Amino acid sequence: MSGADWTAVIPVKSLSAAKSRLRGAVADARHEDLALAMVRDTVAAVHACAAVGDVLVVTDDPAAVAAVTALGARAVPDRPAAGLNAAMRFGADVVAGLGRRRAVLTGDLPALRPAELGAALAAAGPGRSFVADAAGTGTVLLTAAAGTALDPRFGVGSAAAHAASRARPLAGTWPGLRHDVDTAEDLRTVLALGAGEHTCGLLRDLGLIAECGLSGVPGGPAR
Repeated sequence: MSGADWTAVIPVKSLSAAKSRLRGAVADARHEDLALAMVRDTVAAVHACAAVGDVLVVTDDPAAVAAVTALGARAVPDRPAAGLNAAMRFGADVVAGLGRRRAVLTGDLPALRPAELGAALAAAGPGRSFVADAAGTGTVLLTAAAGTALDPRFGVGSAAAHAASRARPLAGTWPGLRHDVDTAEDLRTVLALGAGEHTCGLLRDLGLIAECGLSGVPGGPAR
């Protein structure tokens, strides 16, 4: 199969509850803005990928709905309201449907490049495939071929869980795809890689960076 025949599904939780480990990277009053900026950069990169014909965001957050629809994505409410994996299954297997090739991504990939996602989707074979995060323990992308249920296993140790469920690991480098953001250190890493305009713009407005590159983003609270 070729062309823009993938449906990408991105779950976004309530911004007030998002990215708790990232608190302290910016002023607390702007934390939700930072979470939303990363979602916007992720959605923009996915929407620009030539292999993706439809971007579906599963969320109940009104600000996220407005932001992603302005970028050309579809937003649907999280009807299961039962956590990340349930939202992914709902978006991929119910809303998009098993007749499509589907890919689910996390919404915190502000350095993602459309070509990286395209290369990962091109490498995905029959059945299910996944891309582990830079640490090798988490998952940033899970794909399912037409006719195959998604069966997501996101959470602690998800890379091993996906491998154990017979999803095939994809081995490309793809730094913008593999680097999600959970902590202030992760944020500094994606800024060095070159984060998208929404994340960079917010941090410039806050006076934390002059441009994308190694920055003065604070270290956040001790963990």
